[in-house]
Amino acid sequence: MARPEECYRCGGPTCGFVYDPERGDKKGKIPKGTPFSEVPDDWKCPVCGASKNSFCCMEASIPAK
Repeated sequence: MARPEECYRCGGPTCGFVYDPERGDKKGKIPKGTPFSEVPDDWKCPVCGASKNSFCCMEASIPAK
């Protein structure tokens, strides 16, 4: 899995899907190695269908030490 600052979690109410650039999204035809910033704006979560703007960076959800 990529570093937390590179991964984005779906904010859908029951989803929790994590977009990992090392894996991409086969269903959405996003190749491995594609950073979240380069994912098209019309891309949808492959699990719940939420829009890209529903995702938040996982780094923001990690408590500071």
